[in-house]
Amino acid sequence: MSFDVSLEMTDNGIAKITMSGELDANVAGDFRTEIESAAAMNAKRLVLMMDGLEYMSSAGLRALIFAKQKMGSKVDVYVVGAQASIQETIEMTGFHHSVILIDQYDAAEIESV
Repeated sequence: MSFDVSLEMTDNGIAKITMSGELDANVAGDFRTEIESAAAMNAKRLVLMMDGLEYMSSAGLRALIFAKQKMGSKVDVYVVGAQASIQETIEMTGFHHSVILIDQYDAAEIESV
């Protein structure tokens, strides 16, 4: 399965990255490129839309860690709709303490900047 990633920046500074397919070492660079773009636009929040993501390797997890580091400690990172296996990986590594895991996009919570 392929990997697709796209970045959308809202008027109020929310960077929304939508992913689908398999996030592994071969495509982690594509994800990092979108993270760097979001950081360059001074995003106030980073939302990772993962409901279409089927698989995430350890390289994908490293890319998530990169995302949190690149955005800085003042930018909340939301992981939205991660499948159970991906959410479990995030929790087993303890990374769930660094991001906000939610089941679905909640504009009232996320966009109130």
